[in-house]
Amino acid sequence: MEVKVGDILVMKKKHPCGADRWQVLRIGQDLRLKCLGCEHEMMVARVKIEKSVKKVERGSVG
Repeated sequence: MEVKVGDILVMKKKHPCGADRWQVLRIGQDLRLKCLGCEHEMMVARVKIEKSVKKVERGSVG
């Protein structure tokens, strides 16, 4: 999966805050993501993310 910094990932499951969109802040073996609903940030293994992404939107928000 081709992911770049600034992309928006639309996930299959929603975050507890109700949002399903995450912005990519950093890439590598792990991805640093920011929830666009509550702005919670977390690091997740790339392998886990690839399984749970519904689609990738190019560009950044705001």
